[in-house]
Amino acid sequence: CLENTDPRTRGRGIQLLSQVLLQCNSLLQEKEVLHLVLFYENRLQDHHLVIPSVLQGLRALSMCEVLSPGLAVSVLKAIFQEVHVQSLMQLDRHTVYSIITNFMGTREEELKGLGADFTFGFIQVMDGEKDPRNLLVAFQIVHDLITKNYALGPFVEELFEVTSCYFPIDFTPPPNDPHGIQREDLILSLRAVLASTPQFAEFLLPLLIEKMDSDLQSAKLDSLQTLTACCAIYGQKELQEFLPSLWSSLRREVFQTASEKVEAECLAALHGLSACLSRSVLSSDTEDLLDSFLGSILQDCRHHLCEPDMKLVWPSAKLLQAAAGASLRAYHRVTRSVLPLLLEQYTKHPQSSQRRTILEMLLGFLELQQKWGHVEEDESTLLSLQAPICSVVFSALTDPSVQLQLVGIRALIVLGSLQGFLSPSDLELVVDHLIRLALHEEDSQSSEAAMEAAGSLAPIYPKVFSGRMVPRLEEELQSGRAEREEESSRDHCSLQQRCLQALAAVSIHTSIVRETVPVLLQHLRKVQKGSKARNAQDVVSVCQSLHRVALQCQQDAEGCWYYHQTVVPCLLAMAVQAATQESTHPPLGKALLEEEVLAAMVPVISAATTHLSPELAAQSISHVVPLFLDGEVSFLPQNSFPCSFQPFEDGECLEAQRRLVVLLMAFVCSLPRNVAIPQQERLLRELLALSCSCNCPFTATTAAKCFAGLVNKHPAGQQLDEILQLAVNRMEPGLAEGPRRTQALTLLLWVRPALDAGRGERQGGRPGADSALPAQVTKALVLRYHPLSSRLTDKLLGLLGDVELGPAAADGFSLLMAESPDVLHKDCHADVRIMFRQRFFTDNVPKLVQGFHGAGPDVKANYLKGLSHVLNHLPKPVLVTELPTLLSLLLEALSCSDRVVQLSTLSCLQPLLLEAPQIMSLHVDTLVTKFLSLASSPTMAVRIAALRCAHALTSLPTTVLLPYKARVIRALAKPLDDKKRLVRKEAVAARGEW
Repeated sequence: CLENTDPRTRGRGIQLLSQVLLQCNSLLQEKEVLHLVLFYENRLQDHHLVIPSVLQGLRALSMCEVLSPGLAVSVLKAIFQEVHVQSLMQLDRHTVYSIITNFMGTREEELKGLGADFTFGFIQVMDGEKDPRNLLVAFQIVHDLITKNYALGPFVEELFEVTSCYFPIDFTPPPNDPHGIQREDLILSLRAVLASTPQFAEFLLPLLIEKMDSDLQSAKLDSLQTLTACCAIYGQKELQEFLPSLWSSLRREVFQTASEKVEAECLAALHGLSACLSRSVLSSDTEDLLDSFLGSILQDCRHHLCEPDMKLVWPSAKLLQAAAGASLRAYHRVTRSVLPLLLEQYTKHPQSSQRRTILEMLLGFLELQQKWGHVEEDESTLLSLQAPICSVVFSALTDPSVQLQLVGIRALIVLGSLQGFLSPSDLELVVDHLIRLALHEEDSQSSEAAMEAAGSLAPIYPKVFSGRMVPRLEEELQSGRAEREEESSRDHCSLQQRCLQALAAVSIHTSIVRETVPVLLQHLRKVQKGSKARNAQDVVSVCQSLHRVALQCQQDAEGCWYYHQTVVPCLLAMAVQAATQESTHPPLGKALLEEEVLAAMVPVISAATTHLSPELAAQSISHVVPLFLDGEVSFLPQNSFPCSFQPFEDGECLEAQRRLVVLLMAFVCSLPRNVAIPQQERLLRELLALSCSCNCPFTATTAAKCFAGLVNKHPAGQQLDEILQLAVNRMEPGLAEGPRRTQALTLLLWVRPALDAGRGERQGGRPGADSALPAQVTKALVLRYHPLSSRLTDKLLGLLGDVELGPAAADGFSLLMAESPDVLHKDCHADVRIMFRQRFFTDNVPKLVQGFHGAGPDVKANYLKGLSHVLNHLPKPVLVTELPTLLSLLLEALSCSDRVVQLSTLSCLQPLLLEAPQIMSLHVDTLVTKFLSLASSPTMAVRIAALRCAHALTSLPTTVLLPYKARVIRALAKPLDDKKRLVRKEAVAARGEW
């Protein structure tokens, strides 16, 4: 077959041999490889029909490890001499590139022995290549030729020409391209070649300058990005001749372009040029190109900085900042000329808008100094201008213009971060300005920015802030309390609120936390006395500040432990004092027992506990659990209470004490899972009993949530099973027939019911309280995939068919799927398994759909509501895959009269219109009708959601929407006159898109 006179037959024979070699090349001996190479080299002179099979065989042999020395060179010489590569098919050309790649990887030294002949041979092979699949390989070969120091000889220009002819890349992949080659792949591969050697500079830089003048934005961007890449390897010698032309092109583009992308790339290229010139080592007889280059930039841009109202002021500032930011030498050269000018211009221009522009430019140069940290005394222009710079910034802080104040505050942060720039007297002035802005500035933007600035600077200068700012804030708080009787206006409340916020903002450093926390706690002790609503709001404000401090302390172990052992016992002591005094002194401490206040204390205790080490957490929990179970108050400060603390004991007079179980919940449910809770089984039983027997909805719900949080983290085993069985046994009677079923289920779903039973009717109140548990327990078990969770979920599904309890049971699905704000979430170390929502969806949505189809007309809406809640909390990518089977039910849910169902369904549909337009297009008629109808709903939230969905409809294909265009535009005219501004806003946006 190999000697057959028919070239097609010979080709098939060689093809068979080549295929065998591709499978077994690793098994060949050295002599066998030698004979096969000689045979294949000879066959390269055969008929052109045979050549593709010969190349496949040579590719197989190029992968052999036992290839004799010299054979790689022999094969490549034969290919270069005998094969006209560009006349071959794409796959065969790719085979040639693969052979070269294989030899370069394994026989590098042999190929380098060919010298420049190898480079010339490859140039002939590549010349004229057009297929992107082959170009990616060819570009990689050229890159390796250069970076691995193969001899280029006299063929540098030829190698550049054979690759640069593709610049800039103009390639659009065909639709459904199986190879997945993108234009960006080719651009990056070619750029790596062009920017791989300074030897290309004399040819490449004129090409880049030419392409920068192109009308095509893509060509401009590619040229600028390539220039930036080249600057990383070029030196002064390569750039010198072309610097004037390069600067001219860059300046023109920044001054004239309307494209932010082009401007950004021009600035990056200028930064690269300045950095490249900064790296050059100067000898005594050479010109300092960096100095002359920056001189040209200053000459062309500096005068524009004197015209803050003109359009070229910002492009000029950006160009100067890009050049200055490349090196410390460049920074000193530019700022020496620019900073005095800007300071002079600030004084010359009295208008706030002009001063803001000038200060923002000054701020840009100040921010560049942060790159190099410490201000050098011998070179820095900044130190010589310290006084005028501080004067300008301080004057901005006292200007009536809020926008100028905000820029001044940003500048203040930068100056403060420059080590050694601000003198002690300047720092005191900085603190004074921040206090004034934070507390007394009318505009909230400036006040908030000043607090953020204080938070940024406090860790850098903790002594100044703890010694000057904290006492001033404490003084403001105390004087505010003294004047309370005479001044009860909103201004006073705002000042007190700002003081608290400012104290929290500066509590970044541990040393400052040790100063601010006692101030906050002392203020809390003062404001919590009394029974007015104002006191409750004041206590909530203090708790919010304490919460912020806790969050800021979490990453510092020392600060976290100090905060925990200072704040948590103090809060518990004040709450216990208030609860034990309620019967004897009703007015005192009443504010601390308000639900609003207790709810505000929960995140404080939780944040103070979540990041404790296991050892410290165990030490703390050993005091807290005995406090609630045994009334052990010895660890609390000021622990002299009117009566014993027994929150789990029976008795109507202990109702106030039982409310404090919410604080126990905040503590124990935030502990790491590896912390052992003392007397845990007893605690679980007490919580279970309290949640089943207490008539107070707040207490019963928090006890149930605490029970759920502990169950969620409880190790699997017999103890857990016994507790859960006990919970189920207590729960099921509460859902039986009785007068309290609605209240029971409302409490089950964490909503306060209006219980009619009196406090003394323990048995009468039991059915309502018994059902506080299922939702909490179900959620706790759903999150950790406990087997019992399916049984409890089925019970909830069964209640959907109940006429009385169905609507509230449907709302329970929202509770099961939503994030829990206080106990059952990952920040509290809860056992939340990955994709629990997806699993819940898979297990229960088929049951919901089946129940809907089999339900009577009076309860169908319950199933739709439950389904809508589940889908609304499901990750959208999962929902899109299930959309075809569920969309009809979602559309039916839009016809439901329940506003909650409507709102939940609309919230679910809006992202689906954007993410699955093809599927939604099939139901466009129904969607348009439903959305326009709901746009007139009596409920504002539904109207807004419907208009957003009408807006999202415009993402569907235009051909689908055109028949409805006139109808929708007419219908959306009515909401333009809606009485609510937010509705009008959405109507304008939607109608504009249509």
